[in-house]
Amino acid sequence: MLYLFHGTDANKIRSKAFAWVAAAKEKQPDAAYVRLGAEQLSEANLLEVAGAQGLFFRKTLVLLDDPFALKDAGEMFLEHLELLVASPNPIGILAPNLIATRAKKLEAKAEKVFVVDSKEKKPARGFNSALVTALAEKNGPLLWKELMKAERMGDAPEMTHGLLHWKARDLMQKGGGVWGTVGGRRLSRELIELLADSRGRDLPLSLALERFALSL
Repeated sequence: MLYLFHGTDANKIRSKAFAWVAAAKEKQPDAAYVRLGAEQLSEANLLEVAGAQGLFFRKTLVLLDDPFALKDAGEMFLEHLELLVASPNPIGILAPNLIATRAKKLEAKAEKVFVVDSKEKKPARGFNSALVTALAEKNGPLLWKELMKAERMGDAPEMTHGLLHWKARDLMQKGGGVWGTVGGRRLSRELIELLADSRGRDLPLSLALERFALSL
């Protein structure tokens, strides 16, 4: 029988899984306890824990610790899922950050499901003023640094390009500054061509933006 522990709060769901182990061992102190990580999973081990019984205890308590941490281990676990479900042994599956399709499949097979999701939300990304300011000032090195920072923060290259092109059109309409109206129009056209070239030449947009920044 399976007991599934999953959710996006890896620390709390791990604590819950080990609390389950402790409670089970307290109820059956003579029962053996086996914990297998992804690197220890093998067909032989899965067959053993699915049917393991000793001379002086009726059941073996099993915890499979994040079997999906390794691709081969996860696939092997799924291949033997029905065997584990039919096992008389209580088998805990600790799988933090389980993808939705696997969660649904395992939840349908589990005797009991424990889910702990993180309540923390990433702060919303505000307007990237530093990026557009670097472009407006025609500061290539600073623009490159802001591009790298935006990438680390998870901003999609398409979003970053869109913001830069918006600023180029703003410069074209308002004029003045380092670029002027003519420079803003040229900048807008260059960014449009950059996007088209990155698609046509199969060049990653992020790399094309880096080259653009370093060329200023």
